[in-house]
Amino acid sequence: MIDRRLFANIDWTLIGLVVIISLLGILNIYSATTPYKVVGEPYYLKQLYWMCFGMFISLAVCSVDYHLLEDFSYWMYGFLVFLLLVVLVFGRSSMGATRWLKLGVLSIQPSEPMKIVIIITFARFFTRFHSDGGMTIRDMLIPLGILAVPALLIMKQPDLGTAILVILIAVSMTVYIGLRWSTIVSFGLVTIPIAWLAWARFLRPYQKNRVLDFLNPERSRLGSGYHIIQSKIAVGSGGFLGKGFVKGTQSQLRFLPEQHTDFAFSVFAEEWGFVGCLVMMVLYLSLVLWGLNIARRCNDRFGSMLAVGVTAMLFWHTVINMGMVIGMFPVVGVPLPFFSYGGTSMITSMVGIGILQNISMRRFMF
Repeated sequence: MIDRRLFANIDWTLIGLVVIISLLGILNIYSATTPYKVVGEPYYLKQLYWMCFGMFISLAVCSVDYHLLEDFSYWMYGFLVFLLLVVLVFGRSSMGATRWLKLGVLSIQPSEPMKIVIIITFARFFTRFHSDGGMTIRDMLIPLGILAVPALLIMKQPDLGTAILVILIAVSMTVYIGLRWSTIVSFGLVTIPIAWLAWARFLRPYQKNRVLDFLNPERSRLGSGYHIIQSKIAVGSGGFLGKGFVKGTQSQLRFLPEQHTDFAFSVFAEEWGFVGCLVMMVLYLSLVLWGLNIARRCNDRFGSMLAVGVTAMLFWHTVINMGMVIGMFPVVGVPLPFFSYGGTSMITSMVGIGILQNISMRRFMF
């Protein structure tokens, strides 16, 4: 039974930030898909449905005591790893990647909920881990093993963007716990040969092209560098105040690829300019700072670690996507939370918000 006292502690600031960003995203999707010939429901209406469904899921998540997640964390981790293995054998392939698993009338992408599950699993581990002076290399062996299995399976699909996000989330939570300088230096030195090995043996040609295009987009203006070039043109042409709603030439003339998903922020930048981008960045910064504030106010270690993990997930999604569309990072297919079109991304982000709301509502209960 749900304790009615919880509803007196609803975090309206958190809800308000998410709703504002989501509604701006729906308006942006409307503009981005205006030149499309859509059969069936328009994309912006679908996104509205996903937003409403996501908020329902978020309500369901925050209505159950988050401490139960600690008890089932390793079971959820094992189940998701099993699904990732099943995807590699029986998954549905699309555009050279095998990421989806068909379950009757539903198709699921196990790599997406793994972002949430890795947060819960690391929070469980670090809740029961104590080390004076920071974690040593030996202390890192177990969390590295927990991280390596899903990260490698996701890379195998291949889905480099999601794998990078899972790694960054885990690293952020580990840094929050604290590392010794010797551990940081050791991992820094190990990273160099690992990066060389990954480039030489594991990265596929199109993934290497993305990195090379990031370094020099002009090497393939009409090929693999086209995305970055058109995105930078869109962002730059917005100027200070932008061209106006549904008046962006790059999007309306469909020069900009994936303009309602990965490059949705480019459409927004062209139409609303520097001022609009600044407002959007302030909204996301407020969301991240509020998540950290929830972690700070939490009365127990597990809840604090959960809040840090969810905030890290939202932070890295935002930084990578915004950096990607202005050419600061390679194109890795990472959506902007609550803003880019996509049901899977919306649901995953809303589950994260549900966890933050759950922690915030119960801070006076324990």
